[in-house]
Amino acid sequence: MLEEVERWLDRRSWKVADRPVERLLAAKRAQGTTVSVVLPALNEEATVGEIVAVIRRELMSEAVPLVDELVVVDSGSADATAKVAAEAGARVVARDDVLPRIPAVPGKGEVLWRSLLVTGGDVVCFVDADLREFSADFVTGIVGPLLTDPDVAFVKAMYERPLLNLHWPQLAGFVQPRGGEYAARRSLLERLPFPVGYGVELGLLVDALHTVGLDALAQVDVGVRLHRHQDDRALGRMAAAIYRTAQARLTRGHLVRPRLTQFDRGEDGFVPRTHAVDTEERPPMREVAEYAQKRRVA
Repeated sequence: MLEEVERWLDRRSWKVADRPVERLLAAKRAQGTTVSVVLPALNEEATVGEIVAVIRRELMSEAVPLVDELVVVDSGSADATAKVAAEAGARVVARDDVLPRIPAVPGKGEVLWRSLLVTGGDVVCFVDADLREFSADFVTGIVGPLLTDPDVAFVKAMYERPLLNLHWPQLAGFVQPRGGEYAARRSLLERLPFPVGYGVELGLLVDALHTVGLDALAQVDVGVRLHRHQDDRALGRMAAAIYRTAQARLTRGHLVRPRLTQFDRGEDGFVPRTHAVDTEERPPMREVAEYAQKRRVA
């Protein structure tokens, strides 16, 4: 590990208990900072309601007004995700209703990108909607450094899981670089391109490194993350999208749109199934006319 990364681990890795909620509230009041929480959701009726309820009850009360807005962006669920989320107290926005002049494409990154247009917080916190046994620590942990340390611009949650090494040695200290729970200053997010698919977490982290530098990045231990597991074929497609995102950032050149062939066992043997790999990226949101106009008005 680079000596620079070892120093970073000592300075920019924390536990959620390092910043009690009372300290966060005091910092929030002193600075006038607003916080938005976004849940990207697709067919998550079994879990989204509890996540929303915990945030509403523990972080949006008169006693603890840490979160200013809670938005679930539904990307076309076929189940009752939108209904459950709304009944639990979230503002629910349909992905296709955001920036309708640009047709939406499937993918988590697409939803996160569009969420910048329907939220207004100075700090934007992303939380996956499939988490089980959700704790408010997931939110307080990752927004805490952004409220208390003006030099921090991007915070990832870290969990009790093995280290995933990347092509970027400066990022080798991140315990869970692909985790879906992270928060950042809007002023940074609006400057970054968003991969539309599963590569969004890796893409944002790498681009944040190049934009603001390692010392502006941080991570917080928020405990154990339990979520719905994907089957092997879905994981294969996810891995291909993440690899493509990494490849694009390593070369910064034009790459042919890749396709991934997987095999399903049929009655007569293995049947090939070919899938396009997510390669499209959305531009930095501040370059989108509707967003620029909204922020000027706001």
